[in-house]
Amino acid sequence: MNHAVIPIIAQGATKQRKREAPKGRRVDPAALAEVQALLGESSRQADLLIEHLHKIQDRFGSLSAAHLAALAQEMRLAQTEVYEVASFYHHFDIVKEGDNAPAALTVRVCDGLSCEMAGAKDLLAKLPAILGKEVRVIAAPCIGRCEQAPAVAVGQFPIANATCENVAAAVEAKHTTHTATAEGFIDLAGYEAQGGYALLKQCIAGTHEVESVIKTMEDSGLRGLGGAGFPAGRKWRIVRGEAGPRLMAVNIDEGEPGTFKDRTYLETDPHRFLEGMLIAAWVTGVEAIYIYLRDEYHGCRGMLEAELAKLKAAPPMADMPEIHLRRGAGAYICGEESAMIESIEGKRGMPRLRPPYVAQVGLFGRPTLEHNFETLYWVRDILEKGGVWFSSFGRHGRKGLRSFSVSGRVKEPGVKLAPAGTTIQELIDEHCGGMLDGHELYAYLPGGASGGILPASLNAIPLDFDTLQEYGCFIGSAAVIVLSQHDTAVNAARNMMNFFKHESCGQCTPCRVGTAKATTLMDAPKWDLPLLADLSAVMRDASICGLGQAAPNPMDCVIKYFPHELA
Repeated sequence: MNHAVIPIIAQGATKQRKREAPKGRRVDPAALAEVQALLGESSRQADLLIEHLHKIQDRFGSLSAAHLAALAQEMRLAQTEVYEVASFYHHFDIVKEGDNAPAALTVRVCDGLSCEMAGAKDLLAKLPAILGKEVRVIAAPCIGRCEQAPAVAVGQFPIANATCENVAAAVEAKHTTHTATAEGFIDLAGYEAQGGYALLKQCIAGTHEVESVIKTMEDSGLRGLGGAGFPAGRKWRIVRGEAGPRLMAVNIDEGEPGTFKDRTYLETDPHRFLEGMLIAAWVTGVEAIYIYLRDEYHGCRGMLEAELAKLKAAPPMADMPEIHLRRGAGAYICGEESAMIESIEGKRGMPRLRPPYVAQVGLFGRPTLEHNFETLYWVRDILEKGGVWFSSFGRHGRKGLRSFSVSGRVKEPGVKLAPAGTTIQELIDEHCGGMLDGHELYAYLPGGASGGILPASLNAIPLDFDTLQEYGCFIGSAAVIVLSQHDTAVNAARNMMNFFKHESCGQCTPCRVGTAKATTLMDAPKWDLPLLADLSAVMRDASICGLGQAAPNPMDCVIKYFPHELA
């Protein structure tokens, strides 16, 4: 052995032993004190990471590297884990060391299809000069106010039918937050005065047996109204059959462009949904409930916090499940049930591979009853009036009721409660006051961004689950966007694909690369149809979740139904 190298080896070992500082950023004492004061007595458990990130962003306007490092130490998490979660969500602004913090106020201009048709691009072009450098103006994906297009959020304050003038006025008046209650809002006292929670109390008292409740739900034919359409009664039966403890996750993320029905009902009658939620929890033996509300619904969150506090102060049932209200952070993918569960757990909203299914291994590894807001909203009416009552509605051979979110070129956009199977022409003529003056029906999206695009010649298709697949479309959450002869299907499809590119979580290559490649190909003056067909097939066959699988729908529909636009 060459003894000459021994001192060198020993010297290196000594240097390694003397390294006292941990790898990664050192925690700044001042930043740590600020984070500790901000969190107060709140739990530091890992699933509250996103909630705590919101607290820092709300207080300081952004997330500095120093605050992220301090939060990691306070929650006993790796700094990389905190950073990867914060950087995943659109509403978190991370400021790297040496960079300037964003403007104190952010104005988000929705560039969803309905808002684009109503003039969002003009607002994006003009507002920066009008509002000045102290205000950041950015384009944002659908903010769930398509009936108010163009919609703008000044901070967390929504502006309906936005103009440069009313946005500037809101900025000047420092309108940055609000509480959402619509005309005719029913609070807890008003709801109980109308017989609210009596049904839940009857269930607890034994007036209604669990089996009879499930049977009524099955007889109603009610299916999941978030888009998937799984029979609600069957889901209750499946989850109840799993070993406890069981949990419940309620999806009010509602990020599908064109969809705003959940927000509309929540702003008027929140306790009808809450009673349905508690009945479902009673039937399935749920021990805790997590409500996931999209961050864009800031006013709804304040209202819901207040009404939940009233409910907890005077619970309508003994041993009421603990209810947790969790806040999204701007990620469309979290509307997918397993991605939402990942987000509730304080992680990036990455869809899970299945099986196992959420009903078996869901939130925190427990059997989980996952429901959309509107599905639970109908529970009370169905149980009080009978399953046959709900299924008695319908047209053209379909059964049930549908809440259609209608936007675009109609005189009276909004949430339209209509029989399942109503056609687009019936919806426009009977519920929307007809088309806008000077506009004729040219095309329509029956199911939001991912539901495809159909021409006016197919205006007699019953709109419901299972009726649109043969046309390359689906109803999803019944988000209907109406186009006229002043619009093109090509531009609509481009808008949708840009949205999917922006919202892809990036987990799987077919979706991450496919949406980006499709966007480039669709922006070309002449579409490469064979290449787009190959790309569509790969995205449909190999994407992990519905985002990538359905993203080609608008593109494929343009090729199939609107070839004249590509000539």
